[in-house]
Amino acid sequence: MRIKQILIGLEIHIELKTKSKMFCGCSAESFGKEPNTLTCPVCLGLPGALPVPNKKAIEWAILLGLALNCQIPEESKFDRKNYFYPDLPKGYQISQYDKPFAICGWLKIKDKNENIKKIGIRRVHLEEDTAKSIHTMVNGEKVTLLDFDKSGIPLIEIVTEPDFNSVDEVLEFCKKIRQIVRYLEISDADLEKGQMRLEPTVNLLLEEEGREFFTPLVEIKNINSFRFLKRALEYEIERQFQEFSRSRVQKTSGNKTTRGFDENKMTTFEQRHKEEAEEYRYFPEPDIPPFRISEKLMSNVKCQMSNVELPEAKEKRFLEKYDLNDSQVEILTEEKELANYFEECVGCGKDEGANPQEIANVIVNKRIDFKDLSPTEFVRKIGESKSKFTLTESEIASLVDGTIKENPQVVDAIKKGKTQAIGFLTGQVQEKAKGAADPRKVQSILREKLDLSEKTKGAADFNKT
Repeated sequence: MRIKQILIGLEIHIELKTKSKMFCGCSAESFGKEPNTLTCPVCLGLPGALPVPNKKAIEWAILLGLALNCQIPEESKFDRKNYFYPDLPKGYQISQYDKPFAICGWLKIKDKNENIKKIGIRRVHLEEDTAKSIHTMVNGEKVTLLDFDKSGIPLIEIVTEPDFNSVDEVLEFCKKIRQIVRYLEISDADLEKGQMRLEPTVNLLLEEEGREFFTPLVEIKNINSFRFLKRALEYEIERQFQEFSRSRVQKTSGNKTTRGFDENKMTTFEQRHKEEAEEYRYFPEPDIPPFRISEKLMSNVKCQMSNVELPEAKEKRFLEKYDLNDSQVEILTEEKELANYFEECVGCGKDEGANPQEIANVIVNKRIDFKDLSPTEFVRKIGESKSKFTLTESEIASLVDGTIKENPQVVDAIKKGKTQAIGFLTGQVQEKAKGAADPRKVQSILREKLDLSEKTKGAADFNKT
């Protein structure tokens, strides 16, 4: 028996950083606050309290939908999702069922062979968060305490198609989602603070002697780090394979289960039978009428969208405009703040004699601690560091020869026209030189040895100021 295919889908919950909660005026900034101090009759579910939807949260849900290439239906509504847990004060959660704010989207990732792959996004919808359960000891007894400060905070839920076929694909997708919501500035998506929670659904397609079998579906709940996500998926894939080898129980419509993840043992454990949609007894929220997405609201959201350069667009622009290599661009654009800082430094560098490639090299290789430096101060530091370049031209040439010999594939790519890769070789030489080689001389010697002086005319040049 062998694993023919791994099948994984994702639900990602993201807390929005609106000022107030989803259906009331209480502050949504609950992290680190005194328990049960940010509450009101609405988020405590008291009789007679009526919910009022947060307009900003709705706009941000649509904004994220557009960023994920979704269709935005004209009509939407909220629904009641009924289940009885202590952390749900009303006995139901206000969520969305059949008419979410965004549907049928996609996001590109790279598979293990570096090929572009589209992951389907089934829906993006809004709901309210639950209270926080705190398991602790009181007077020597195990108890569960409830903090309702988190109850009612706006949550976006992203539901994908089961398009992931490896753990690495899942990790890349989750990191891209976090990057996008941070670029949109709708959430900090801090996993350690519970602002982004990951719930993969996993099963396997197995093959034995020409016959195929699907293992039962398992949803792993509330994972709060990428490291734990990786370990949980790896463990669950192996567990399902071994379990099926013993039990031969196949996937049916009624045997989906949920499992938790034990962070100490790095294993998953069974929690409960997974409810189907009909068991939640969804019905339209009677206190919030259905509504139509107005042209004015869509115009406002599209205006917000036009003012945001998403990560993929920024990466492409950095590659073309600043002639950087892929690894430099990946690091510089990972966080919006760092990308902005880099471009501010480039603007200052024009007056200080530092070009974009030089600035990128220093930032990426962390040759100067820029944490508390303004862009102007940082660029001046680069100028000061140039006096520390002690290697002679012949010493640099020797390092260049070694680097060229060690990287034949990169050299071949450069000669075929991928001139951005010169930056990669420059970085490798700089690493060998431990910062003692003038990067302008390094690149000049590289181009001379690779006979690229004419082919790359107008491309990156460390001698250009």
